[in-house]
Amino acid sequence: MADTTAESGAGQDGMKPVKPLEAELLVVTGMSGAGRSTAADALEDHGWYVVENLPPQMLGTLAELVSHAPQSIPRLAVVIDVRSKGLFADIRAALGALAASGVTFRVLFLDASDNVLVRRFEQGRRPHPLQGGGRILDGIAAERELLQELRDSSDVVLDTSGYNVHGLATAITELFSETGPVALRLNIMSFGFKYGLPVDSNYVADVRFIPNPHWVPQLRPHTGLDKDVSDYVLEAEGVKNFVDRYVMALEPVLDGYRRENKHYATIAVGCTGGKHRSVAVAVELSKKLAQFPRVTVTTTHRDLGRE
Repeated sequence: MADTTAESGAGQDGMKPVKPLEAELLVVTGMSGAGRSTAADALEDHGWYVVENLPPQMLGTLAELVSHAPQSIPRLAVVIDVRSKGLFADIRAALGALAASGVTFRVLFLDASDNVLVRRFEQGRRPHPLQGGGRILDGIAAERELLQELRDSSDVVLDTSGYNVHGLATAITELFSETGPVALRLNIMSFGFKYGLPVDSNYVADVRFIPNPHWVPQLRPHTGLDKDVSDYVLEAEGVKNFVDRYVMALEPVLDGYRRENKHYATIAVGCTGGKHRSVAVAVELSKKLAQFPRVTVTTTHRDLGRE
């Protein structure tokens, strides 16, 4: 599991997360093996009423029932996946009808890398639901093709590759706590380009233009979390100007997310190995973005410790 530290605040205006008056409806879907059951258990532990393996055609009926009594079921999570076989093909139409009816809902899509999904199926000694007579990878490929459009339009895409069961439960708790979501949750993730781009990033900042502490013998063993390395990175020519301008460029983006009712975004900051420059800049960005009104910021260092 990736090393994670968190910084969060209510923002300059002191506003706290506010529970919506109407019932919350969360549609949980995603790749088989990506952790839907774990997510459902975590939601249930925090007061959500969870319905698993619901045929998409019943989504509108269930939402209508809940809308008449939001006090009885204020938070409803519906897990929909390919186990509903041919019925799953209608999920896009079902979500479209739900939106047209005026029901407010969000879609959480859980994903993971192919290698991780294969390992999870092998450990569980279960076939992939779309595998048929082929390999597990054949089932994963078929499912990815089926779900691509849904993934692209989801409100929250959470990559669970680096999580164990407890880590995923914690992530779900942070996103969908009992008091309801804050206006916007940001995950500022440092990473190393040599290990690949984060699949769930909304924005990527490349900080390889900064002089690399790796080539300074006394700094090489340390990380961007250490003061000496952080000072070296942030005091390099142009870095503070870059951070300030990047935060300024993100301000209208965050405003747009609020208008579009988007509650979660990942901003990835990359250097070569994810040990020095990206870590220091990600921490600095987190401090500045946490000052925005109604924003909660989590800082994640995906590749720290891999070198």
